This record gives sequence, structure tokens and C-alpha cells, in this order.
Amino acid sequence: MEFLVAAGSLLWIALIFLPWQPWRTRERLELKVEPGGGPNLSDVTVLIPARNEAAGIVRTLSALDKQGFGLQVILVDDQSTDETVPLAKATMTSGLQVIKGGPLPPDWTGKLWALEQGWRQTKTEHVLLLDADIELDPPMVGQLKQKLINEQLDFVSIMARLRMKSFWEKLLAPAFIYFFKVLYPFSIGNNPKSRFGVAAGGCIFVRSSALRKAGAFSSVRNALIDDCSLAASIKKSGGRAWTGLSHSVRSHRPYPYFSSFREMVERTAFTQLRYSLWLLLATTFLMLLAFYLPWAGLFSSSILIRSFAWAGICSMLASYLPTLRYYRRSMLWAAMLPLVGSAYLFMTWSSALRYWRGKRSEWKGRLYARIP
Repeated sequence: MEFLVAAGSLLWIALIFLPWQPWRTRERLELKVEPGGGPNLSDVTVLIPARNEAAGIVRTLSALDKQGFGLQVILVDDQSTDETVPLAKATMTSGLQVIKGGPLPPDWTGKLWALEQGWRQTKTEHVLLLDADIELDPPMVGQLKQKLINEQLDFVSIMARLRMKSFWEKLLAPAFIYFFKVLYPFSIGNNPKSRFGVAAGGCIFVRSSALRKAGAFSSVRNALIDDCSLAASIKKSGGRAWTGLSHSVRSHRPYPYFSSFREMVERTAFTQLRYSLWLLLATTFLMLLAFYLPWAGLFSSSILIRSFAWAGICSMLASYLPTLRYYRRSMLWAAMLPLVGSAYLFMTWSSALRYWRGKRSEWKGRLYARIP
């Protein structure tokens, strides 16, 4: 027991001292509003895959309409059955092209197939891949373009700020970003010497030439974690990528209940573990070891073990504080991290159980069967 307490504590201490420091929030792209008119965006096309997005498409397109002049937007209607298209056309009367998406081929995921169809109509030098629920503060598109050009990048990705209004959103949304950064460290993905692919798929600004060289979306057509797969494909073909945070890129998709988060996490959690039972069991052991054994160590009769436990707990809380500060959340939420970790572990097991029942993933009524 004492050995396990020490091991669990050392995991958090090691996380703090990792050279790439995934718990920090130093990779940022914050909006800088400069005097004068909006930027020239005539060399940028925005691709938006939309499947039943009537609830939020007006907000997304209204924000794009204020980004600058010359911006072209292609909305790919992915078999929507609601008012997505009429609302889109009424919101953006110029610069918008709506494409009716074709039937989904058997070896593609829906989002990538929609992007592929929009990509075939794109002729500009730069492309912004934008989820239908992402709102950009103006002139964020110009800021993305400027960063890509000034730093000679090929791929810029922004992790959107998730909505944090309901109790479950306040509890789970910051941790979702925190855990993502631990699993996919931004500093490693941003290192030009590393082939490790890191991206957040809601907002990706990319050079058309780099996308074409990497094989575009057909190279990752069956990927569920499509953003990181696309980043890896770009880097493999010689491109340079950067991923960071921003307060000016926000998702307005609501996750008001625990079940809302569970459905989101279930789509890719077991995929991240490569559908492996052994990796799932190892993950379960490590999370229980890290989140609960340090607390149990506080009741040890050994001063050394209690010291290890306090060091582990302090490191655990300290690693989460930068994320809470960045999203202006109370520091008291850090004490909930073991509960939050348990919730995400439960969602991961739920993802595995769904896979074993024959469902690889599900999104808006579209099922992806388990790979034989």
C-alpha cells in the first residue's frame, strides 16, 4: 500500500517536472485589434461541415460576416433534416456558397467527407476548417492568417473555449481541455522536429498547398480523431504546425447534462486507446493510482509516506490551476479533480462497452460500425 501511495504521488510530481510541461497554458493566440478597417481575406475560404446545426449556425456565420472583406465561406450541408440551410442563407447573403453533401461513402467519416466535398470547390491560398458551433471574435481569421504567415507555418489550430454555464459544464469542460493537453502536449506537437500530431478540430487554419501535399482529407478519411490525424499528416509531409488556446475562439454547443458530455467523450475515448482492453485496464489502474492513492496516503502512520502524499496532492492541484485560471474559474474547482477524473474514466469504459457492442462511434444519428 505504501509503495502504491508513493507511486501515485510520483506520477503527479513527474508531470510537474516534465520538460514539455503539458499543464501550462503558454501556447496562446489572443486577439489583437488593430486600428483601421478589417483585413483582406480574399485569399481565405472557410469550410463548414454542417449536419442539423440550426441551433447555432446563425451565431457562427454572423461572426464570420464581421471578420474582414473578401472572405469566402463554403457550407457543406451534410444531409441535414432541419432548418440549417435556410437559416444560413438568410444570415450570410454574400460570400456564402452552400453545397448539398452527397451520400457518405463506406470508408469515410461524415465530417471528413463533408470537408472533402467543400475542399474540391476551394481555390484560395488558405483554408479555415471551422466547426458549425464555433464563434470567432473579429478579426480572428486575420489573426490566424497573420500568425501562419509571420511564423512560416502551414497549419494553425486553436482549442476552442467550451461553454461553461451549467454545473456539469463548469465541472467537466476545463478538465476536458486539461486532459487533452496532457494526452496531446501542445509543445511537442508545435516542435518542428517532432512528427507527433496535435490539433483541435474546431478551428484549423491551413495552407492549401500543404493540405494538398499531405493528401488532403482522403489521407485520414476514416479517422475519428481526425484533427490530430490531419496534423500528423501535415507534419509527415514536411509541414510545420502550431496548436494553442484562445479566448476569442468559442464553442457555443451546449453540454448541459452529464449525459451530454458522456456522448461527446464516448465518440473517441476508446479510439484513443486503440480499442485495446489492456490499454483500458492500464489506464484504469493508473488513474485510480494517481487520483486516489495520494489521498489515502494522508492516513498513513509513516511520516515519509504522508510527505509523499502531500507532495503528490499539491502537484495534482498545482497542475490543474493554470487551466482554471486561464478560463477564469474558481481555484476551488481543483479539489474536484479526483471526482472529475473518475467521471472521465467512467465515460472511457462506456466508450469501450459501446465499441464491444458493435458501435465504433455515433454522431447525430450516424453510426460507425466497429472495425472487424
